[in-house]
Amino acid sequence: MSDTSTTVQAPPRQTAPAKSGIGRGPIIAIVIALLAIAGTAWVWVAVPYYSGGHGMPGVKDFFPEALLSISGSDPISGNEPITVIDRIFIVRIVAIATLLAVFIVAARRLTLVPGRFQAALEWILVFVRNNIVNEVLGEKLGKKYFNIIATIFLTVLALNITGVVPFLNIAGSSRIAIPLMFALWVFVLYIGASVKKFGVFGFLKVATMPPGVPAVLYVLLIPVEFLQTFILRPATLTIRLLANMIAGHLLLALCFFATHEFLFYATHNYQYAMWILTFAGGAFFFALEVFVAALQAYVFAILTAIYLQMVVDPEH
Repeated sequence: MSDTSTTVQAPPRQTAPAKSGIGRGPIIAIVIALLAIAGTAWVWVAVPYYSGGHGMPGVKDFFPEALLSISGSDPISGNEPITVIDRIFIVRIVAIATLLAVFIVAARRLTLVPGRFQAALEWILVFVRNNIVNEVLGEKLGKKYFNIIATIFLTVLALNITGVVPFLNIAGSSRIAIPLMFALWVFVLYIGASVKKFGVFGFLKVATMPPGVPAVLYVLLIPVEFLQTFILRPATLTIRLLANMIAGHLLLALCFFATHEFLFYATHNYQYAMWILTFAGGAFFFALEVFVAALQAYVFAILTAIYLQMVVDPEH
């Protein structure tokens, strides 16, 4: 009598049907973008109509009326009270407070398996570390300067992005104080790292007397290199950021202001086509302003890394 063995086969595993379509993340992002565009359009199109108007957008947008001022002479005009708080000041406070609140909340809710909120913040920090800091400075020096460069990137981004936040609608960096402050911060970092490595006189020699040049040419090169190092670098950092934020605000505001005019006041046969066209232009510049806000933060951060790399690791 032979033993017979039977094989029991497990039932086939049932796999869940593959999900089709896009996830909720892109849909949520699209909805937020549409709401932001609608809110911005409401500020520039509908609010002026119901509140009596705020006039055509222009340079005056960057010098709003003071909400709080103190007595004394303005150092520029000489005869006006000194402004302490105005709309742009409030926008800056809101941007910085929001940035701090986001990271404080994220720090208190850190988990080993990150949720979407934590993952999004980690993605931003990893982007700064890998694509800006380590890419330029390398991993060893990147660890030393990551905190500073990440702070510059995130703060500039937060101040830039307020230009497309409904009911703020102006970049906190659209007036010279903020771009100049960050440019001077980068300049001080650059000077400090240079002096620490070369000493005061060594730094002046490195900064103004490039090697391998005939001595007779130093008469021409020293003033040029001095101007480039001590004036043009901080000036270009300041002007690049400032000019982009001013231009973005004016383009966006003018498009939606034109929508307001064509929608409520124009009597031409083509007024409906024109307000649709200007509204579409406003939506396009809205998206462009978001891109420029992020791009300028990236440019500011990567130039900071490049200036530091020129000193601490010129052969990298």
